[in-house]
Amino acid sequence: MKTLSRIFRQNAQTSIIILALVGIWLIFTVLAAVMKDVNFLSPQNISNIFRQMTITAIMATGMVFVIVTGGIDLSVGKLAGFVSTVVAYNQAYRFTDNPAVAAMASVVIGLAVGLLWGGLQGYIISYLRVPAFIVTLGSMFILGGLTLLQTEGQTITATQPYFREIGQGYLNPILGWLLAAIVTAAIFFLMFRDRRNKQKYGFPLPALQADIIKSTLFAALLWGYVFVVNQYNGVQVPVLLLGIVAVIMTYVSNNTRFGRYTYAIGGNREAARLSGINIRQTLFLVFVLMGFLSGLAGIMLASYVGYGTIGAGSGYELDVIAAAILGGTSTLGGVGTIPGALIGALIMASLNTGLQILDVAPAWQGIAKGIVLILAVLLDVYFKKDKT
Repeated sequence: MKTLSRIFRQNAQTSIIILALVGIWLIFTVLAAVMKDVNFLSPQNISNIFRQMTITAIMATGMVFVIVTGGIDLSVGKLAGFVSTVVAYNQAYRFTDNPAVAAMASVVIGLAVGLLWGGLQGYIISYLRVPAFIVTLGSMFILGGLTLLQTEGQTITATQPYFREIGQGYLNPILGWLLAAIVTAAIFFLMFRDRRNKQKYGFPLPALQADIIKSTLFAALLWGYVFVVNQYNGVQVPVLLLGIVAVIMTYVSNNTRFGRYTYAIGGNREAARLSGINIRQTLFLVFVLMGFLSGLAGIMLASYVGYGTIGAGSGYELDVIAAAILGGTSTLGGVGTIPGALIGALIMASLNTGLQILDVAPAWQGIAKGIVLILAVLLDVYFKKDKT
């Protein structure tokens, strides 16, 4: 118990976020059962919640880097929406004879559009020194117009079989268990490797018992998730893709020069400049990365809903920013984690699903999410003040 208490104190903000998620699930479980006779924690509903969080979560992992540097990107939702219409257009009109080619071409084109747009925004922000808020706000309007031009106000279908699997597919249950075993082995391998590296370079080591407990908790959550979703249709392909993105982004943030530079810029830009960090190049790469992830999210959006429309991606930017902030990314810059953003995205998806199950009016759904976001910012300010 003492070890668990120490882990909680050392990771107080993350622990509170996890407790908030558990609390939200408990509240919706009771309300859904009493008011609608619905099991909120049914395998089907859990599967749907995780599937719905994937698009927001993928963009939130990039938004962590953007906000950590002290910036913001208001265009991510519209960019994902525009990419989804481009992808749908290629599915419907260009690559109609070969579904496999259509799927590969759509993915390549969607990622290319996201990269190019992110690079354009990054260049204007970092090298021309236009504030990110203004650039990305302008991009929202431009992308909205481009989406209207692309669709001509009509719905474009994107339902070719191979492409559909990206957003709607499931893994065989046996593959799900195999994947859980591989990831569990990786969790403990990385934990011991991290301890060995810290010892090698003279960094203080946390108690071995604490590291084992944390790794065991992560593994238990993973196995529990696989057990639940296997009772429905299995692990979802988009969740698998999100897991891959999350692992890569976590590695980038914790183990690369680019990741360290990003946090250094957000922590103290002047000190980062004096230490020789190329601030312009780093900011440029941050927005390129954000564009790439928005492109990936747009591909998954088109695959998941099966079409592209003029309204595609609307509102996603708010959920993405909220997910990053709920996950502990500081609006003051310099602080934020990828796992935290994933929890934040899961909270947003849980709120959306729970409020819809209870038939809460859209106006009140917006009010509820706004209150949760403000409380998260207040929590961030509290922890910042406490550390100071």
